[in-house]
Amino acid sequence: MKVPNADLFDPRSVMDSESSAGVSRDGSSSSSYSCDFGFAFNDSNFSDRLLRIEIVDGLAETRDDAEGCNSIADWARHRKRRREDIKKENAVEFALCPEEQILNCDQLDADDGVGCEIEDEEPVAMIEESPSGDEAANSNDSNWSMDCSMVVKVKTLHISSPILAAKSPFFYKLFSNGMRESEQRHVTLRINASEEAALMELLNFMYCNTLSVTAAPALLDVLMAADKFEVASCMRHCSRALRNLPMSPESALLYLDLPSSVLMADAVQPLTDAAKQFLAARYKDITKFQEEVMGLPLAGIEAVLSSDDLQVASEDAVYDFVLKWSRAQYPKLEERREVLGSRLCRFIRFPYMTCRKLKKVLTCNDFDHDLASKVVLEALFFKAEAPHRQRILAGEESATTYRRFVERAYKYRPVKVVEFELPRQQCVVYLDLKREECANLFPSGRVYSQAFHLGGQGFFLSAHCNMDQQSSFHCFGLFLGMQEKGSVTFAVDYEFAARSQPTDEYISKYKGNYTFTGGKAVGYRNLFAIPWTSFMAEDSLYFINGILHLRAELTIKH
Repeated sequence: MKVPNADLFDPRSVMDSESSAGVSRDGSSSSSYSCDFGFAFNDSNFSDRLLRIEIVDGLAETRDDAEGCNSIADWARHRKRRREDIKKENAVEFALCPEEQILNCDQLDADDGVGCEIEDEEPVAMIEESPSGDEAANSNDSNWSMDCSMVVKVKTLHISSPILAAKSPFFYKLFSNGMRESEQRHVTLRINASEEAALMELLNFMYCNTLSVTAAPALLDVLMAADKFEVASCMRHCSRALRNLPMSPESALLYLDLPSSVLMADAVQPLTDAAKQFLAARYKDITKFQEEVMGLPLAGIEAVLSSDDLQVASEDAVYDFVLKWSRAQYPKLEERREVLGSRLCRFIRFPYMTCRKLKKVLTCNDFDHDLASKVVLEALFFKAEAPHRQRILAGEESATTYRRFVERAYKYRPVKVVEFELPRQQCVVYLDLKREECANLFPSGRVYSQAFHLGGQGFFLSAHCNMDQQSSFHCFGLFLGMQEKGSVTFAVDYEFAARSQPTDEYISKYKGNYTFTGGKAVGYRNLFAIPWTSFMAEDSLYFINGILHLRAELTIKH
């Protein structure tokens, strides 16, 4: 089956089944199906056209920098300098060349295939119109509108139009759309000197499906050229080769900062996904690398915040970090509001923030008021849902990018709190722990709940794997602590309970009373009066669908 605008020599474009001959189960072509036309490259016996490559002289320092790119950092610096040069060149280009007739690459995309009528009989350069202003700065690094620059070198190659057309929709349109170039034997391209090596590598790849370069800077150059000439198979090859190289924060950030046309290509998606995963894994503990993380660009921050494994105390901490970073990177309120509203807000999982922090969101000037009201209302509705509905919502979002209903691996586990003022100040706190979380506590781990409040004082629950009072075996313990340190005293009646099979009802396990002073905790070392092995057994009475449901009731004593 023919796929329009596809690499016709790529088995994935023409085979309907993974089981078809010559294609492995991972979608890659086998050696028997890999077409190698290297013997025909620049050979007049197997060619029907001449490709004239006019190489124009860019700024000398730009070319020298390009030839000296030995690392990702060098390549990034050269690219930034090149983008600045393009912007300057574009400011004067139109004034210098008002009469020049240009065959615009974009015109090759016209549905009717009718191009410009060019009176000159000589071959013309295929030149893409230069975007202006910020658009130029964000466009591909090389600028094909160099008709006013001085040609310093010309290369002539014998080419086979069927081979190039099969590999590239760009060449396919060029050779088949009825333009004069489709009828002439000579075709002219004009490129910048810094791109000569990359274009030659690309042309060679279109014949033999291999590249001679292996270093990251050179692969990136070829990737950019492959994007311009729409050679998807080469983009895929470069993407795979770059993924196989050791990744660093610098390279990962660079892959996420490639031109938008490259980033949107399906062939490059695995590379950008790998870069995001690398950054998310490296900076999952944002407190450990706080200075580094504060210096990350927007794309890097988005990659870090998208992770479910972010090691933070709670979603409140994520919210505070996002505000801190955005205020440092975008001092102007209007810019900050725009970035928060259009980019970063969707990575904050508001449903898992505490109600106290959600109140602060409503009064935060950094967020648009309507947006703040929307996300807080959505969070409160989620909190009000029954647990099974919450799990359904989280499951529905698990395959999406922003996953706002998916719970992270917080250091402090979320709780649900029901508060009463009469007849006595009282609160009922619900804490759910997954079986895997409990298993990870062995042999001496602890997990803490988010803070909750009663009578103006902050409390928390902590689950432990500890030794029983006789130190004879490990067991599950549950404790209640008060946050505030100091001379404050607070008398509380408390009761711990847990759901138990077969009734699935909460059954009281321990009652007591305690007069807290700041920083103290009270509880029971062996809540279920059984060894750890029995508690964690497959037939344990306390795990219902893999969840341990705990409840604590606190009442202020008067």
